[in-house]
Amino acid sequence: MRTTQIAFKISLLFFVILFSFSACKKRRAFNEEDGQASIDYWCVQSENDAVVSDVNDLLSGNRSLRELGDSPSSIKGATGTLCDFSLDTALLGTGTVKLNYNSITCGNRTRTGSIKVKVVDYPAHEWWQQQCKLEVIYLAYKITRVSDGKSIELNGRQIITNETGGTWQDLLIDEKNVLSTSVDANLNATFEDGKMASYNIERSYSYTFPGDIITCKAEGNRSHGVEGLDTEGLTRDGDEFFSRVTTPIVWNLTCGAWAPVAGEVMIEVADKSFQLKCLFGVDEGGNSIGAGPNDCSYGWKVEWQYKKKTKKIIIPYG
Repeated sequence: MRTTQIAFKISLLFFVILFSFSACKKRRAFNEEDGQASIDYWCVQSENDAVVSDVNDLLSGNRSLRELGDSPSSIKGATGTLCDFSLDTALLGTGTVKLNYNSITCGNRTRTGSIKVKVVDYPAHEWWQQQCKLEVIYLAYKITRVSDGKSIELNGRQIITNETGGTWQDLLIDEKNVLSTSVDANLNATFEDGKMASYNIERSYSYTFPGDIITCKAEGNRSHGVEGLDTEGLTRDGDEFFSRVTTPIVWNLTCGAWAPVAGEVMIEVADKSFQLKCLFGVDEGGNSIGAGPNDCSYGWKVEWQYKKKTKKIIIPYG
């Protein structure tokens, strides 16, 4: 009987120690959290959104690219705001063009590398048609922010699908109400410190033209029974993560895809007992400002909570 009691006490002590160790580990993870996984997520997603925007703009503004007939006479795009790349049309007859970035700084960003864009099943399909697909391949595509020298290099492949048919030209001239596309991407990101992360992205985009400015609403489009799921992958530290768009992310062409004016994302990283809550479109105090179609926000906020404690950082767009 005494032996049984001793064994019980030892087991109880073991579980108390184990519980205390686990609680200490969770508390330390909370205190040491710096939000880096959310910062990397924002960098990859916003830069990929910017590329999807550029591709839409380019193919919409050049009939020969949109329908891939004769060689294009201009690379200004539908909006006339495209910059910093030259267009290689050597393979235009196969439905393929290549964007070569030439280290010219535009909007605080310097880009190098290339992006290859190919119409799937060309010439049977053209980009203005509903359900037409584009294959977009990143080839050492690197973006460096001039303001702080931070950089990210993307390699990988994605498919962009024209869900509704039509192009940005229809938004600008023909007053089409909405243009919807979707993205299925598998990207590898290399950061300025040499660390790598992977991102498997599925997003849907709705483009509209309120206040005479192209505005995009991005939402999660992955399955697995998780509402709003848009990304799964590995962080730069090798931890599994996934993200959910809980409120649609909204950006406009005035501010750029890297500066959303609204939206909320929840990020969960493996083995962490808290979520990273990202709120886009805030002022310097971290308050949502509800920007209009021609307004830009200061930045975005990341919060995480453990028990009754909450920590946050406010990150300016740049």
